[in-house]
Amino acid sequence: MKPGRFREQYLSIQEVFLSPGAEWVHASPGWVFVYVSSGTGYWLGQGGNHELATGASIVVAEQTQGCFRVSQTTGGVIDCFRIQLERLTGLATLSEHQFLQAAASQERFAFRIFPPTDPVCERFRQLRQNLSGHQFSLRLRLLELFIATFGQDFANQQPEPPQRQDARVRLKGFLERMVASELVEVNFASLARQMRCTPRHLSRTFHEVVGMSFRDKQSELRLVRARNLLATTKSKVLNVALESGYQSASFFNQTFKRRFGVSPGRWRKQINVVRTSKTSAKSN
Repeated sequence: MKPGRFREQYLSIQEVFLSPGAEWVHASPGWVFVYVSSGTGYWLGQGGNHELATGASIVVAEQTQGCFRVSQTTGGVIDCFRIQLERLTGLATLSEHQFLQAAASQERFAFRIFPPTDPVCERFRQLRQNLSGHQFSLRLRLLELFIATFGQDFANQQPEPPQRQDARVRLKGFLERMVASELVEVNFASLARQMRCTPRHLSRTFHEVVGMSFRDKQSELRLVRARNLLATTKSKVLNVALESGYQSASFFNQTFKRRFGVSPGRWRKQINVVRTSKTSAKSN
């Protein structure tokens, strides 16, 4: 049997049946939450080798390499759902988004195991048993469960209480309140006035807080929005460019190709080819 691969679904529970000795390979973009519904097996790869009993869960970041191998004697079933950070820019604040990005590269977050007795596993079991109702509600509960896997670490990533109201503290507070995608619409000069500092000082402070320049961060968020539109809609490339904040299709094409190595149109075709091949493999 070929290794099981997680279908490209977002915030949707997928049930994967594994025959004895088969493997499920972590090969999808974003974070993945995996729950062992039946059988036992082992996580093999980055993060070490760990036995996983029925009822246990793991959370795996995109960069983490590895697979789940089910028992040679019994086989098993796992339930999975995926979180893709670029789709959270319209919901999470920039500070929250940065925390999740950084967590994906930290060993203590990139691969985590939750034993069957952990409250996270119990919450998923209850959620799995009550799938009736609107899918939007289910997606919200899955997102809430994913955030809960970080425990107090996520709650504690809030900015420290300000000891003095300088530009750095004001900027941190501003970014904490703002949904990440909204930063694309912010005017830098207006932000400098709001932070009560000079544009030069804000530029230096923004780079210290965010890790890149204001312009580069806006460009990153525009490209995130553009890729999401290319992948999930049939809008023309020109319309995608305009909806993502670009004034012309030519500049959008240049920026996109410089960042990803291919034009927006070719990138969309590649995504569609991958989806078609996955659909064909599933039907066979």
